[in-house]
Amino acid sequence: MNAMQEELFLELRQTQKEIENSLKNKQKPDWLTSILKEELADIDAALLKMKSGNFGLCEISGEFLPDDLLKIIPTLKSIKDSDDLEIYYKKPLH
Repeated sequence: MNAMQEELFLELRQTQKEIENSLKNKQKPDWLTSILKEELADIDAALLKMKSGNFGLCEISGEFLPDDLLKIIPTLKSIKDSDDLEIYYKKPLH
């Protein structure tokens, strides 16, 4: 694991614990419960990839995903998933 991956690993572990605690403390499921469970599954998958040495590889092409994208979304699974993010970017005015 390189330095960036180690930092992301610690961040993912912290987020994992926070989500697990949030789910444990919920008295009844609500609209957020399914979102938290999906995010937790994505985090678990990313952590497994880190442990197996496959973190950062596109699940479709097998090529490395850009580090800049992984820093923003460490649970990114493929470059195709990143294409959907363009709709959220702020567009320049000029």
